[in-house]
Amino acid sequence: MSFILASGSASRRAILENAGLDFEIDPADVDEDALKTGYSGDIGALAVRLGEEKALAVSRRREGLVLGADQVLEFEGRLFDKARSAEEAEARLRELRGRTHWLKGGVAAAVGGEIVWRHESACRMVMRDFSDAFLADYVARAGDMLTSSVGGYAYEGLGAQLFSEVEGDYFAVLGLPLLPVLGMLRDHGAAPA
Repeated sequence: MSFILASGSASRRAILENAGLDFEIDPADVDEDALKTGYSGDIGALAVRLGEEKALAVSRRREGLVLGADQVLEFEGRLFDKARSAEEAEARLRELRGRTHWLKGGVAAAVGGEIVWRHESACRMVMRDFSDAFLADYVARAGDMLTSSVGGYAYEGLGAQLFSEVEGDYFAVLGLPLLPVLGMLRDHGAAPA
């Protein structure tokens, strides 16, 4: 019983490994920028579409169940990608400070080049109104996590200090809604029932 994760995300890998699952990793080669450019629909639906495209890309060349996932940040109706630099991440955190944003996640499974399952998650993230001194210290300590996650934080670690309130599935905040995924894997024989 195994499946293929169409993602190179260390967080998604850790979530699945910690759940004791047997899987392979085969990151999808999908032009995310092309899908995001000019997108004007529901941002949650975009996350699902990105997950679907990743699952399909790998499913077209590999046998078995393929799991694709993506996550986007929505703030005041705008879509944010991962920051390209620590400076860009710091500016984004300053903009999000004291305000609410949403992490929208999409996950999909494909078999034989066909989508067999999809799921959308939405997590409400309320950043506390932290001081400039805290932000400077956070940026100095955060390192690569500033550019490795869409929000510039790893919520399971140091990034938790940025928030005053979070509503939603903990695993979805980390990038993969584990419980719905486990249900789907059991339904498809890729996890113990």
